[in-house]
Amino acid sequence: MAGKGDGPAIGIDLGTTYSCVGVWQHDRVEIIANDQGNRTTPSYVAFTDSERLIGDAAKNQVAMNPINTVFDAKRLIGRRFSDASVQSDIKLWPFKVIPGPGEKPMIVVQHKGEEKQFAAEEISSMVLIKMREIAEAYLGSTIKNAVVTVPAYFNDSQRQATKDAGVIAGLNVLRIINEPTAAAIAYGLDKKATSVGEKNVLIFDLGGGTFDVSLLTIEEGIFEVKATAGDTHLGGEDFDNRMVNHFVQEFKRKNKKDITGNPRALRRLRTSCERAKRTLSSTAQTTIEIDSLYEGIDFYSTITLSLWVWRLPEE
Repeated sequence: MAGKGDGPAIGIDLGTTYSCVGVWQHDRVEIIANDQGNRTTPSYVAFTDSERLIGDAAKNQVAMNPINTVFDAKRLIGRRFSDASVQSDIKLWPFKVIPGPGEKPMIVVQHKGEEKQFAAEEISSMVLIKMREIAEAYLGSTIKNAVVTVPAYFNDSQRQATKDAGVIAGLNVLRIINEPTAAAIAYGLDKKATSVGEKNVLIFDLGGGTFDVSLLTIEEGIFEVKATAGDTHLGGEDFDNRMVNHFVQEFKRKNKKDITGNPRALRRLRTSCERAKRTLSSTAQTTIEIDSLYEGIDFYSTITLSLWVWRLPEE
C-alpha cells in the first residue's frame, strides 16, 4: 500500500468538529491517541501574536481568542462564498469570512501582528498535518501516504478540495473514500460474515457537521454502495446552534440585553451548550451556569430532554 521509505499508510477521518487517525496493524484498525491521550482531536486552528495552535490547544483557548480561532473548515471546503449554507454559517462564526478569487471563501485572521487570509483547504491541511504528526509519534516513522475520508454526499468539488488539502499538507493521498465505507471497514463488517453470500448493511453516520445514511452490500470482502442519502450540512453543530439561539433569546427576555455582538460571550455560551447536549444523552435534565456571561450578568437556566427534542427544532 505504501511506497518504499514512506512508512505505512494511515487513514484520516477529517471531521467537521473532530478528526482522528488510524493505522492497520495486527489485522485490525488501530486508532491512535494524541498527546493528550484522546483518540479524537478537535478540528480547530488558532492564530495568536506569537504562534499557531492546532487541535486541543486551539480549542482550549477559543473563549479568549474567538475571532482568530478557526473551526468548521469542512463546512467551507469546496463551496462558493455565495452558497446559502455558507451565508448562513457566516452569521454564526466569530471569525471573519470574505469572498476571494472565483468566489472561494477566505478566512481572515490576525497572526503575529499581520492580517492573514486562508482558504478552507489550507486550514484543513493544518489539521491533516497534526493528524500525521500524531501517527508519526506513535509509529516512530515518517508518514507520506494517507487515505482520507469524506461524507458520501460530498460533491466532486468538495472531494477535490479535500484532496488538495492533503497535497498542501505534504501527503500522498492514495484515495478519498466515503465515510460509511470507512466505518464498515473499521468495524470489520467485511470480516464478520454470519452467512455465506451477500449481506446488506445500513450505515447511519451522524457527525459534527454532516449526516449520511448508506446501504452497502458486502460479499467476499467487497463493498458496494447500493444507495445513499444525507445532508452535507447537518450534524451536532446544528444542534448546538439551536440551543445557543434558544438561550440567546432567553437571556434577552430576562435581561433586555443582546449578546450576539459579543464573540466571547457567544463562545462561552456555545461551550456550555455543547456540554449540556452531551449530558442530555444520558439524563433527562441539565443546567446551564455561566458566571458574568455579559456585562457582569450571571446566566442560569435549565434545559430538559423534552424541550430539546420537541421545542428547539421549531425555534
